[in-house]
Amino acid sequence: MTTSSRSLGDWFKDFDVAAFRLETLDDYSKSGGVDAYRAFLAGEPQPENYNTVGWMTTVGEAVRSGRRIYRVHVLARPLTDYLRYELSWGYRRNMTAGEEFFILDTTNQENPIPEAPDFWLFDEHTVGAMHYDGDGKYLGVEFLGEDELSRFLGYRDAAMAQAVPFAEWWTTYGG
Repeated sequence: MTTSSRSLGDWFKDFDVAAFRLETLDDYSKSGGVDAYRAFLAGEPQPENYNTVGWMTTVGEAVRSGRRIYRVHVLARPLTDYLRYELSWGYRRNMTAGEEFFILDTTNQENPIPEAPDFWLFDEHTVGAMHYDGDGKYLGVEFLGEDELSRFLGYRDAAMAQAVPFAEWWTTYGG
């Protein structure tokens, strides 16, 4: 579904300042890390290769070069099994590489951006709208034109204005 000559992977190598991600789904279990998710559900330890996945390299290289990768996850409690996995294993792992996480918890407040889709925003000028099926399987990315940019900057700003740092949220509501 990529509608650009550049792939999402290209953007992670080439952005200059910041890459922002908005996550809105409760389940991405069909989009990767399936073995780790199964291990989590079974109460088993993390697979040996869990901490050496390519994403850790991507984030680490970006952060070491002075660039920022950060995201907000819009969610409500109680957490799904997948969110418990993603936050307790994935976020905590990715933080060691320098990725920043924020939580917009809508359990006791209205979602300020209910219409916002999942997306990546690179350097405040390139939007990649992420597409998933109903089971959390990644279908592809659609790079949007400049006419969509202000809307997605607004989604980011609204999410960040009400989100709290993940570590703070996790101390209160996590494991």
